[in-house]
Amino acid sequence: MNLRPLLLPALAMAAIVLLSNILVQFPLNAWLTWGAFSYPVAYFVTDVCNRLFGAAPARRIAWLGFAIGLVSSAILAPLRIALASGTAFIVSQLLDVSIFNQLRRQSWWKAPFIGSCVASIVDTAIFFSLAFAGTEMSWLHLAVGDLGVKLAMALVLLPAYRVLINRLVTR
Repeated sequence: MNLRPLLLPALAMAAIVLLSNILVQFPLNAWLTWGAFSYPVAYFVTDVCNRLFGAAPARRIAWLGFAIGLVSSAILAPLRIALASGTAFIVSQLLDVSIFNQLRRQSWWKAPFIGSCVASIVDTAIFFSLAFAGTEMSWLHLAVGDLGVKLAMALVLLPAYRVLINRLVTR
């Protein structure tokens, strides 16, 4: 497959990961960091790509976004955050692609919603345990708040997913 159509989604995911890695360092309150609001958009990008191009290209997009995001994050974010984010990102993105692909023929909302929710749970567990375990940060509270936002964003982004898919498919 031509990689050119995958470049914009891969760069979008890399930017989302980088932004999230920076924003996760700034708590909004005892339950949230600012990164909780940016990161769920990565699942949106993966799900749109999966619907349009299929599972194999969506995995390529995840790997491209992972590589670009990890390198840029290693430069701009603490190494522990970059490694935790990279690990959580690739595991959860590949899980999202797999779940989406299994549910793709069901109701339009099930694949993106269920895939994003399950992947968000896994991502949150991996990221927060690797990034903050053993530190003074109250990361369990942050993980719970972060997960709540990710699950809410999975629901909030559904209408945008539907509109975008309808427009891109009718082209």
